Amino acid sequence: MPAQHDDFCSFTKAVEHLGDRWSFLIIREIYLHGSRGFNALVQTLPGISRSVLARRLRKLEVMGVIAREASVRRRPGPYRLAPAGQQLLPTLLSLSEWAERWVPEDPVAAEHDPDVITFWLTLRAADRRELPDPPAVLAFDIGGPRSVPAWLVLERGAAPSLCLEDPMLPQERYLHVEADAMALFPIARGLKDWDAAMKDRSVRMYGDPRLVGQVSSWFLPVDGAPRSDERNVTAVVA
Repeated sequence: MPAQHDDFCSFTKAVEHLGDRWSFLIIREIYLHGSRGFNALVQTLPGISRSVLARRLRKLEVMGVIAREASVRRRPGPYRLAPAGQQLLPTLLSLSEWAERWVPEDPVAAEHDPDVITFWLTLRAADRRELPDPPAVLAFDIGGPRSVPAWLVLERGAAPSLCLEDPMLPQERYLHVEADAMALFPIARGLKDWDAAMKDRSVRMYGDPRLVGQVSSWFLPVDGAPRSDERNVTAVVA
């Protein structure tokens, strides 16, 4: 009985300290992309406020899950995983595998939270060598109960960057995407590619036709299917 009680207490402490919406996502982001500064985390965690992020980072730092890197300047360096965070990684990866297999997707929930869809799209970007050079921007106008603008910057050799403010790149590098959240859901989850969505007009994309024709190559192919070489997409030039 004492052993069982200790196990229960340990589990309860873990849930109490890490069982919020953002802690695991912060750890995952640092694991995937290496050391990250505060502003970089704000941009890649859509929907989090700066105040909430600051509180979560302070808590994870106190717990020894993350730490600040040394900086030659007076300003604190970016965040990295500390030993406790490194030891937590196998648990996070196992949880992710379990969710992929057993937790059903909920398109209705995504419809009410379009930030989730744009976040999924950052995860489905293709190999960084396939991304455009110079960078291109997907500017989203997502219809639905809660429409929130978002800009996804794709650049060769760099991780996709999701912005909640216009990154102000040259206008000829913008592709404007108009679609309901439900139309973008299968693309974000790897069930449908951009070409198919534009052909059936569930997604409308405006911009340079050459860039429109390349969009599908910037993202991973549909799960279980080879990437199509067809690029017969009717683009609408803005």
